[in-house]
Amino acid sequence: MLVRLEMDEERMSFPSFGALPAWAVLLGLAAHLATGIALGVLYFRSLWWNARRFAGGGHVVTAIALTIGRFALLGGLMTLASLEGALPLLMLALGTFVGRSAVMRKALEAAP
Repeated sequence: MLVRLEMDEERMSFPSFGALPAWAVLLGLAAHLATGIALGVLYFRSLWWNARRFAGGGHVVTAIALTIGRFALLGGLMTLASLEGALPLLMLALGTFVGRSAVMRKALEAAP
């Protein structure tokens, strides 16, 4: 079981970034953070729209399709980020939380 452990170590730790200059690594992490923020805003804004659609008696099929699409987009981008390593995945998740807080702040201001 522990025979192949050495192969995974290289991909998930900082020495795998050793071939790139420091500015390229930081630029990549900033891109993951920006993508996460955009993903979080898109995800939670569509969730807000979907909740209003359900409450207002809108088309159920449209709301279900949007929910499936939202999960697929989030899961797909998180999976792609995880293939690059732990740090890009964490930056994407952090960006998603930042986007969530921005949407929730705006939703609380708009609520009566």
